[in-house]
Amino acid sequence: MRQTSPEGEIMSLSASPFNLKFLLDENVKKRAGVFLRSRGFDTLDAPKKLANGKLAALSKSEGRVFVTNDADFADFILYSREKLFSVIFLKIPQSKPDSFIDSFSKLLDKKKSAKDFEGQLITLKEDGFWISPIPSSERIKSKNSEIFVYFTKS
Repeated sequence: MRQTSPEGEIMSLSASPFNLKFLLDENVKKRAGVFLRSRGFDTLDAPKKLANGKLAALSKSEGRVFVTNDADFADFILYSREKLFSVIFLKIPQSKPDSFIDSFSKLLDKKKSAKDFEGQLITLKEDGFWISPIPSSERIKSKNSEIFVYFTKS
């Protein structure tokens, strides 16, 4: 929603206090969007059936943290730093919204601005979160690079 200031400038009513914006994958429960919007964050629900590559491009072009349950977005080979602004990979069962809100609140208390999220893969779990940098495509291609890869059992 937009509003015009007395000077005629267009202002967003959903602007985050920290310029932090989110893009929610279609596989994320609506309660996540309600929670983020209630905290004042600019939150966009991904259009249904939009391809993963287009979702990553939207995240990058608009500087939005992409929130998803899709493990593909935690794959550095598929989604390097050049393709994705940031991703929060949810490892909390959708049937536990209180755990989601608790862990997400702790994350937001620690990371407060878009700069804090940029280029980061954040795995959100019931007992907290795990953060790692998303490597650039050049680093992934380099044979001598040291990439810390986090594997989980599904």
